[in-house]
Amino acid sequence: MEAQRQKIKNESGFIAALDQSGGSTPKALALYGVQPDAWKTDEEMYLLVHAMRARIITSPAFSGKRLIGAILFEDTMDREILGKSTPDYLWDVKGVVPFLKVDKGLLDERDGVQLMKPMPELGALLARARAKHVFGTKMRSVIKHANRAGIDAVVAQQFEVGEQILAAGLVPIIEPEIDIKCPDKKQAETLLQASLLAALDRVSAPVMLKVTLPEVDDHYQPCIAHRNVLKVVALSGGYPLVESNARLSRNHGMVASFSRALAEGLDARQSQAEFDAALDRTIESIWQASRT
Repeated sequence: MEAQRQKIKNESGFIAALDQSGGSTPKALALYGVQPDAWKTDEEMYLLVHAMRARIITSPAFSGKRLIGAILFEDTMDREILGKSTPDYLWDVKGVVPFLKVDKGLLDERDGVQLMKPMPELGALLARARAKHVFGTKMRSVIKHANRAGIDAVVAQQFEVGEQILAAGLVPIIEPEIDIKCPDKKQAETLLQASLLAALDRVSAPVMLKVTLPEVDDHYQPCIAHRNVLKVVALSGGYPLVESNARLSRNHGMVASFSRALAEGLDARQSQAEFDAALDRTIESIWQASRT
């Protein structure tokens, strides 16, 4: 794990978010050119999305030269790529650090935010992840309004669960996403930064942060510089790839962790050469934006 920690902390690159779960998988497949009539059962759907992810991961464009990590959905963690477990293939073959999405979705909105649903089986999942050589985790909450009580509740929950993850020997990515449609997004970002810094002062070991690209450039510099932050990564949040990269390039020391933007331009009907070329262009553009 120390080699993986040093890669995350010190090397140039970004994190690929390949963690669409059951609810978002049909949309991800549709964007890839695979329509719902292509499967009849959830298992068939998961096989199709695993094939898509395996095609991305095995592409020559996807390697530790420009990526430092990849976030997986639980089903992907449990499957194999070319005879190796997906986490082992990522690290042993590609030199990319494996992470696991652990949250189970969101509660209904309250106080302008959506907290994470309870995770009663988190302990068992963390033990499985550790056994499969996963380095860290990711969990997402959503902020929809600049409500101090709601934002503080999001951060408190994220760090409470984060301590459980740290105790299990994994590194949590704390993800308090601010919806890009938030009507008072800039104010929400000010409240979030203050709440994050207070929580970071108290956390027992370094964590990672995943935040929405902010309205004010370099807004999260105090978090990036904090002694208890291993890395700050940015989600695309629905911004198109070009805008995501432009915003990211203006936020120094922050790297990408894109999902939808990463898969932009990829299609199941492309030849392997076309697919590899399209993925290479996207990865190169995200990597360059992450190097500022």
